[in-house]
Amino acid sequence: MDAGFCSGGVVIDLLRLGFFGMRTRPIRAVLSALGIAIGIAAVVAVVGIPASSAAALQDKMSRLGTNLLTAAPGQDFSGQDAKLPETAVPMAKRIGAVSAASATGKLSASVRKNDLVPSSDTLGLQVQAAEQDLLKVLNAEVRAGRWLSPGEKSVVLGGTAAARLGVDEPGVQLWLDGQWFTVVGILGPLPLSPEIDRSALIGWEAAKEAFGFEGNANTVYVRTSPDQVENVRRLLGPTLNPEKANEVKVSKPSEALEAQQLAESSYNALFLGLGGVALLVGGVGVANTMVISVLERRREIGLRRALGATRRQIRWQFLTESVLLSGLGGLVGVIVGIAVTAGYSISQRWPAALPWPALLGGVGSAVLIGAIAGVYPAVRAARQSPTEALA
Repeated sequence: MDAGFCSGGVVIDLLRLGFFGMRTRPIRAVLSALGIAIGIAAVVAVVGIPASSAAALQDKMSRLGTNLLTAAPGQDFSGQDAKLPETAVPMAKRIGAVSAASATGKLSASVRKNDLVPSSDTLGLQVQAAEQDLLKVLNAEVRAGRWLSPGEKSVVLGGTAAARLGVDEPGVQLWLDGQWFTVVGILGPLPLSPEIDRSALIGWEAAKEAFGFEGNANTVYVRTSPDQVENVRRLLGPTLNPEKANEVKVSKPSEALEAQQLAESSYNALFLGLGGVALLVGGVGVANTMVISVLERRREIGLRRALGATRRQIRWQFLTESVLLSGLGGLVGVIVGIAVTAGYSISQRWPAALPWPALLGGVGSAVLIGAIAGVYPAVRAARQSPTEALA
């Protein structure tokens, strides 16, 4: 390409010719660019939505903390359900890196809206005894009302439990296996402790008096120093039950959220593949449009050649038109992808994360596709002689 052809005036002329070719056949240009736009929008959304989900997860994890461990009874060598000792919580607190520990104990009681509801209708809820400092250890919030007070015959509902029972505010009476308990509070969501969300919680001592609870914890919740999580994880089983450490199951609840995020991101490859197919289809559409444009504009090409246009100028005219067509489609696709990502993130109450490499790469890949798709039509147009074109 000579220096004169690179001048600003020539580039402007090429852009004008490119836009003129698109304006003369607007419907065809729009349909061709639409394939590119759909592909780019799919790619941007597939990258942006998981990024927004990951950002929301990181925000949630930073609020809840990744330093929460849980210990629960497993099974003994005979396959029978094991029990945690009554001293489980005090023993957990003796570990140096443990900052706080609390527990819940599962009861055989069921919770119902009133005494007329059949006992078999459990709604998938459970009744648990809760120690007084459970809220602090879980970083939980009471969405309505207050937390349990020692010695009172009251109940605090998890968010899911309250929704299933149709309880919106404290003061309601609930039927717990032949006894009435007053709802004094409703908890906010607990992503790291979904079992609490589905529970009706009563005080530790109240559970002993009302249901003969023996005091064995079903789940021990432990907060540790963030840099000592793995060390505490190894020590927790032997510490809670020194004689039968194998009967203690220790887990890190935040890993469940991370696994959920990983499972959701496993679909990304599929959607990226679909976006790639859409881009390929769009590229073929652009190439097809440009080939047809060459056939329909033979007289224009012949006239330009007769007036002195070189093969190189004809070639660059059609290549520019193809690149502009794909570039505009890519720009529209990026805008649509941003809108889809932002809309979905808002609906899920996530922070909208828009990776700039994906946005810039979307437009760049569209231009690249346009350049590739326009090579053959441009070369074909340049090969036509004035006499053939005007014949």
